[in-house]
Parts: sequence; structure tokens; C-alpha cells
Amino acid sequence: MKTGWASAEVEAALTVPQDPTAAAFFDVDNTMVRGASIYYFARGLASRRFFSHRDLAKFAWAQVKFRVGGSEDPAEIEEAKKSALSFVAGRHVSELVGLCEEIFDELMAHRIWSGTRALAQLHLDAGQRVWLVTAAPVELGDIIARRLGLTGALGTEAEVVDGVYTGRLVNDLLHGPAKPVAIGQLAAKEGLDLARCTAYSDSANDVPMLSCVGHAVAVNPDPKLRRAAHRAGWEVRDFRTVRKAAKVTAPVVAAGVLGTLAVIWAVRASRRRG
Repeated sequence: MKTGWASAEVEAALTVPQDPTAAAFFDVDNTMVRGASIYYFARGLASRRFFSHRDLAKFAWAQVKFRVGGSEDPAEIEEAKKSALSFVAGRHVSELVGLCEEIFDELMAHRIWSGTRALAQLHLDAGQRVWLVTAAPVELGDIIARRLGLTGALGTEAEVVDGVYTGRLVNDLLHGPAKPVAIGQLAAKEGLDLARCTAYSDSANDVPMLSCVGHAVAVNPDPKLRRAAHRAGWEVRDFRTVRKAAKVTAPVVAAGVLGTLAVIWAVRASRRRG
């Protein structure tokens, strides 16, 4: 997937210097992908009957609240972690990777922000490495990075023994303050100068990540991040024009609400029939 189809959304004057000690780090949800990647993954798993519609309703409701409120509830994040670990325990890594590939092609490929993708390509064209940094499973992050031609991904890692998930995490969720720690470790390994690196995110939850590099960019920022970016003098790039926001955000929010209600109704109906 190349940037030719997206470059019109990035100003021609924007340039990225050639610098082998620099790299770019992109958040995924609502920065590179419209919406939450873990929700699309959950949708794909539910359609394959890996868990119940009740679980999908919880994912859908969390997605609606995230889109409307622009924030993430720590309790919901913890619940999502427990649900995910319960699902993968005892399953083979190869199975999950195959599912990630299918679900990305089915539900996520057409939801890539073209403007953000073009920004990533500018770094690649300058000889810089580009990583995704996400709280989603690293397997899903790797698939997205590979499909977009990026260097790789940092993500939440589930423990694996003999190719099978144990149901435990290697570390905690790669979220909030955990992101700059992971980026710092990668920078030390790859010989990167963080002062010369760039980070991109839409969420105030990623202020720690944006603050750990020399150049921070708020992409499609939530209100709290927009205020933080203005205070810090960070660059802001919003690919959501009024027209696009009306065409993209409203239908997704409405679909999430209606989908949640439909699932809840179906579950209750099946109970009554039982």
C-alpha cells in the first residue's frame, strides 16, 4: 500500500530529513485506523463464533463511549485485558496470526486514514524506520504494519510457551506510560536518538509517548490532546474535515449504538425463548 493515493492530504511543503538515527512512532486507534482496532478484531472473532454476542455488545458499547467521549476507562481496559487473555489461553499463535490477517483485510484495511498513512510514507522515503505503537495485541499490530509496508510494531504481548498462549501477559498492556518505556528500549536497541524522532497520536492518553521524542504531532486529536498540543507547541494535523467527520464519525457512532441495542435485544430474545 503506497502513499500515492494519499499524498494529496499532506501539504507538499512538508519534508522529512534523511536521518538514520531518527524514526517515527504512530499510535494506531483513531490515528492510523478510524476507530479501535481491538473492537474490529472482536467483531471478526464474534462473527467466527469465538465468543458470545454479549461480549461483542460490551466491546461495541465501549467503542461508542470512546468515540463520543474521546477517553478510555481504566476499568474497561482491565476488563478487556481479562477477556482477551481468557480467549487466547490454550490457543496456538499461528491460529491468532491467521485470524488477524483475515480480520484486517475484512474490517480494517478500508479504515486506514490516508493522510496519516502518507505521513508515515514520508518518513520511510527519508530512510527512517516507522513503528506502530499500540495497546492491541502485537500480532495485530504486526499485521497492520506489514500490510502498510512499515518497519514493525510494538504492542501488548501475551506469554507464549511452545507456540501456545498461556493466558498471561509478558508485561502489562502497552498503554499510556508503558509506551515511552517500550519506545526507549527499542531506541536503545536500534541506535535511535529520541530527540530526533517523531511521534503521532490522537489521544491525550498518549501524552507520555508524545513527550518522549523531539517532535510530537497530534493527529485527529481529541479535545484534551488538542489543548495539550497548543500548550506544548506541538504540531496538529487533522484529517477530519467537517464533511468527512459528518460522513465518517456519525454513521459509525450511530451504527455502534444501534448494533449494541440489536445485540442486547437478540440476547434477551433468545433468553425469553429459552
